[in-house]
Amino acid sequence: MSHASLPRPTGPAPACACPSADAPPPTTAHGGERDGTAGRFGPTHALILLITFLGLGCGLVLAGIELRTVFALLGGCGTIGAATLTAAGGGRRLMTVLVETAVRSGAGK
Repeated sequence: MSHASLPRPTGPAPACACPSADAPPPTTAHGGERDGTAGRFGPTHALILLITFLGLGCGLVLAGIELRTVFALLGGCGTIGAATLTAAGGGRRLMTVLVETAVRSGAGK
C-alpha cells in the first residue's frame, strides 16, 4: 500500500465562514427576534402525516393484512410520533396528560 501525499495550499488558509459566537442573533425586519416557526409542527405537516397514514393503511389492507393488525400498527406509530413531537417540543404538560391517559386506559378506568 502506498502513501501518496496530498497537495497542500501554499498560501494562508481561508477564514472560517461560520458565524461567530460573539455575533448578535439574527433579527427580523422589524428589529425583533425571529419568530421560530420554521421548526414547529404546522397544518402542512399534519396533512402530510394524514395522507401518509391513510396510504400506509390502505396499502397494508390491500396486501392482505388483517384490519385489526393494521389499526394496532398505525396506532402504535401515531403514539410514538406524538410522544416524539411532544418531547422535542418541550411539552411536558402534554406529555404528562398522554402518560396519564395511557396509564388510565391500561388500568381500565
